[in-house]
Amino acid sequence: MNDSAGTDGNSSYGHKPFKRSRSHFADRVTADGRDGWPVEAGRYRLVASRACPWASRALVSRRLLGLEDALSLAVADPLQDDRSWRFTLDPDGRDPVLGIRYLSEAYDARERDYPGGVSVPAIVDVPSGKLVTNDYQQITLDLATEWTALHRPGAPDLYPEPLRAEIDEVMEGIYRDVNNGVYRAGFADGQDTYEEAYEALFRRLEQMSERLADRRYLVGDTITEADIRFFTTLVRFDAVYHGHFKCNRRKLSEDPVLWAYARDLYQTPGFGDTVDFHHIKQHYYRVHTGINPTGIVPAGPDLSGWLTPHHREQLGGRPFGDGTPPGPVPENEAIPTAHQP
Repeated sequence: MNDSAGTDGNSSYGHKPFKRSRSHFADRVTADGRDGWPVEAGRYRLVASRACPWASRALVSRRLLGLEDALSLAVADPLQDDRSWRFTLDPDGRDPVLGIRYLSEAYDARERDYPGGVSVPAIVDVPSGKLVTNDYQQITLDLATEWTALHRPGAPDLYPEPLRAEIDEVMEGIYRDVNNGVYRAGFADGQDTYEEAYEALFRRLEQMSERLADRRYLVGDTITEADIRFFTTLVRFDAVYHGHFKCNRRKLSEDPVLWAYARDLYQTPGFGDTVDFHHIKQHYYRVHTGINPTGIVPAGPDLSGWLTPHHREQLGGRPFGDGTPPGPVPENEAIPTAHQP
């Protein structure tokens, strides 16, 4: 997510349709270290923003898999300056592990004068201070499949091999029309471009609503990567996308199936306990000055509905498969009470 470019993720917009570019640093941290970055407990630091839906995928995956001790976390300020993501939430405005004030310093350590934006999520090699990867599409898949030796006992299989083809197909549509679709609508530079994205978004949401009417999760009977990727957009929908990005055919809370599905996930350990609504609203409404030049942050919506009963357990399903829920949130990573519903 790179809002120095005006949007989330690696992206560009202006006098042309919104387009999200590929991640420039696509090295992978793998069990065999084939890219030069072997999985190793304590070696890497995940840099994320709780405002960013792309980074939030990594936050959810890390919690569900129990990687908190193996992969440390740096949380960036939801507000940025002209150098992008900064560590002003930490004492003295400096990340206590990496010792840097801006994520861009890790980018510079890897490639001086890199011309692209500074995006999260990012994985940084602690010993060298160099960025390893900002490939938001691959990071969570690797956490699920390459970091297995460091998973907690009872960790769920978020990308089960027999279901990968179906998961990939579902995720591709969600990415194009929902995850990225809200940005295509929000940053459209013309009426036709906006309406095309708007129609594709709500067409896909209706399809997903039909799919989830009689099944608890998107693929199979357990939580998978597909649910994580869908959730991080849904949880932001009423708070920011409905109004800020003009995705206002209906609110999430006006679709009985998707609203219940999203609440089910929110109330599942590993999902809602990573969500900071204050960071989300502050970032979108105060950083996107081209859309909201006054910088006024709406007082609503009422978030208390996220904690109401969803009754999705009646559909069956096993959230963690043969595994177990993650343990308590580490004290230093807990979302402030004032930032929750």
